[in-house]
Amino acid sequence: MMAGIRGKDTKPELQIRRGLHALGYRFRLHCRDVPGNPDLCFRSRRAVILIHGCFWHAHECHLFKLPKTRPEFWQAKIGGNRSRDETTLDRLHADGWRVLTIWECALKGIHRRELSDVIAAAGRWLDEGSGDLEIGSVE
Repeated sequence: MMAGIRGKDTKPELQIRRGLHALGYRFRLHCRDVPGNPDLCFRSRRAVILIHGCFWHAHECHLFKLPKTRPEFWQAKIGGNRSRDETTLDRLHADGWRVLTIWECALKGIHRRELSDVIAAAGRWLDEGSGDLEIGSVE
């Protein structure tokens, strides 16, 4: 069951990659030497983009709902993911990286944003060189 879940090249990730590449941004994928192997890595800008699935990272949005079957397993599994996320963010910040987190709900579901708006916001964030940013659904 879970073996079929992709960790790389998901539809949201491909949408963001295509959009940013079309705007002229160049990046590396899943940099192993950067904490957490971020989805997109912009070394010259000291910035990374994480594209998180709302279910797997327990985002507080309409797309996350804890399964009723084996709740202890799922709480431990998703809790471990969230704990790793916090550790990864701390390590990225300690190493001087800026982090943009794009949530799956920003790109799909009833409260999604326009893809072009998400891409534009990511581009502005990359250019401004400001701190961290999260992009989620419109609610």
